[in-house]
Amino acid sequence: MVIELSRVVIVGASTAGRSAAVTLREGGYAGEVLLVGEEPHPPYDRPQLSKQYLSGDAALDDVIKPLRLTPEHGVEARLGTRALRVLPEERAVELQGGERVGYDRLLLATGVRNRRLPVPGAGLEGVLDLRDLAASERIRGAVRPGCRVVVVGMGFIGCEVAASLRRLGAMVTAVEPLAVPLERSLGAMVGRVVEGLHRDHGVDLRLGEVVVGFEGGRRVERVLTRSGRHIDCDLVVVGVGVEPAVETVAGTAVRLDDGVVVDEGCRTSVPGVFAAGDVARHHHPVAGRRIRVEHWQSAIGQGRVAARNMLGQAAVHDEIPWFWSDQYDCNLQYAGFAGPWDELTVRGSLEQRAFVGFYLSEGRVVAAVAMNQGRDLRRSVPLIRAGTPVDPVRLADPEVDLRTLVAQRAH
Repeated sequence: MVIELSRVVIVGASTAGRSAAVTLREGGYAGEVLLVGEEPHPPYDRPQLSKQYLSGDAALDDVIKPLRLTPEHGVEARLGTRALRVLPEERAVELQGGERVGYDRLLLATGVRNRRLPVPGAGLEGVLDLRDLAASERIRGAVRPGCRVVVVGMGFIGCEVAASLRRLGAMVTAVEPLAVPLERSLGAMVGRVVEGLHRDHGVDLRLGEVVVGFEGGRRVERVLTRSGRHIDCDLVVVGVGVEPAVETVAGTAVRLDDGVVVDEGCRTSVPGVFAAGDVARHHHPVAGRRIRVEHWQSAIGQGRVAARNMLGQAAVHDEIPWFWSDQYDCNLQYAGFAGPWDELTVRGSLEQRAFVGFYLSEGRVVAAVAMNQGRDLRRSVPLIRAGTPVDPVRLADPEVDLRTLVAQRAH
């Protein structure tokens, strides 16, 4: 049964927003779909911004085309338009300029914004960050072979930016406060593998260092660290995390807690209002807790679930989170739930950068990371979903088919 609706408003011309709009049409919805996006571009493929697009291996059409909306989708797109605030009691959204548009159902797909580094000189020219298409183009346009770039923060975005800039011929110095790259996400053992990968490709890693300021005239010329070092540079790219963009519903009855709080069906605390994508803090049935996932695959899945529930279907988002990161000639993939783990079991070779690492909590696989072993990563997902104890010796044995471990637990 399709619920009779006259207008659905989607705030955020994003992966999640596009997914919801298309799903509404595929589900038989014939009313208005209004997609409001602050950027001038239609929904595009963001993961490429720090990978192929930044390195010059992908063209603009490669970024826009995968998520292109066609006339057949029948979506009215208000691009380059900022949604100022949501008025749940009026079932309306106020746009810049004062226009108010009503809705029967509303989807919040506003995503996240980059955290700023609160240090002197952060406003100098040449201190950049990466979140959208324009930022990726600014970075790429500023890089020349041999130019000196400092990357601040070696999380996933920082690692990908460093790899892409090395492909462009830049001299890259990376400053990271933790002991190894990606330590918070992947642990010290896997982080050391990532460290070696970047050092082998010429990145000057300054680990355990904290940036305390930038110096220069109008344009950045040096990066200052807490230990007193001065790193000369022509450009800085900062990647120190993100925060959910929730200002459109701040102060309303929509519940917030590190994002917009939603249930397993992407419903917020206000009837008729849904949230999906990076901004949504979603109750995941498999994890048994609320999580906020900043991944492309989750944004697509949550957009679909939100749209189906708008139409009166009983849809649940229970996909196991998964994402990938391309760095140099290595493909890194991760599946599962970030959080506490007490054991890391490795199948394969860390030294050869061909392995799967299984993160276990009380004997249960809660997450897995793979380097150049995508097939085994995919086969680990059912183990995460099952949530039952697994013999770590068999996990580590490359002769044991991971699918058989799931089958054994089922008996």
